[in-house]
Amino acid sequence: MIDNLSMIIKMNIEFFSAFVIMLILAPIFIPILHKFKFGQTIRNEGPESHLVKNGTPTMGGIMIIAAFAIPTILFLFGEGQKEVLSAFLMTLLFGLVGFLDDFLKVKKKNSTGLRAWQKMSLQIVFTIAVLAYMYFLTDIPMTLKVPFVPGLELNLGIFILLFDFIVILGTDTGANFTDGLDGLVSKVTIVILIFMFFVALKEGNVIMYPIMAMIGALLSFLIFNAYPAKVFMGDTGALAIGGFVAICAIILKLPIFLIIIAFVYVAEVGSVMMQVSYFKLTHGKRIFKMTPIHHHFEKCGWKETKVVTVFTIVTVILCMIAYLGV
Repeated sequence: MIDNLSMIIKMNIEFFSAFVIMLILAPIFIPILHKFKFGQTIRNEGPESHLVKNGTPTMGGIMIIAAFAIPTILFLFGEGQKEVLSAFLMTLLFGLVGFLDDFLKVKKKNSTGLRAWQKMSLQIVFTIAVLAYMYFLTDIPMTLKVPFVPGLELNLGIFILLFDFIVILGTDTGANFTDGLDGLVSKVTIVILIFMFFVALKEGNVIMYPIMAMIGALLSFLIFNAYPAKVFMGDTGALAIGGFVAICAIILKLPIFLIIIAFVYVAEVGSVMMQVSYFKLTHGKRIFKMTPIHHHFEKCGWKETKVVTVFTIVTVILCMIAYLGV
């Protein structure tokens, strides 16, 4: 009884601390972004309705990371340090990559920040570092649960490092591509994290606490990021939360489940890959009107808010189905 009460108190502390910290930071931080003209540069080739967003403050991901990190630090040196530290490091390191990208975009006043190879190189280095820490320096079981086959876990041995390497970079890219409409990546990710929270709670995994902190931070951020957005998270936020989702999935042995619960991420990345490949093969023809795929639906006449709502509903349904297969 005492242990359950302690767990409930910790979860509430994590959630509400992150939520309140964001509420405090946003009214202070957003005017600072305005003052220093840290505004988003919208691509001219994007949907015309997005041009009005040009100059909207970006790099709001700094607030997300801060709101997540402050309460999470409380659990770094207690029970479950290795799981929490892994998630903490991945979030901060990928957030750093996003920050550098956002800062260069703002400085150059265009939509190009880090070069693609620079951005990917940093992500590769940080991914290898965190995975090496988890595999060689901790006893975190890095096996794979198989959806809808209870009790079956795949053990790939050292080859799990290659598999998880692909999972992290793929998930992070998916989160980054999903961050194209007001509130889209925040809402989709919150649903994914709620699924992961219930899995962690069911298994008594300490990663439930930082998951609650991230949910609290993102819910509070939505107050300022929902349509019409007063601030964008930028790559700072998108890369950080993508890395967080990926590492939590690995800790909970859920990488294969990401195909289901993070289907929106998968669709966003898949649409871009299909578009580029088909364009090259056919010398200029396209499958979609525009990618990532959320822009295709906008070009088809869907309102931005409808796309966000539908993508979120799809994620809710898929997470409910996936939970039956844990």
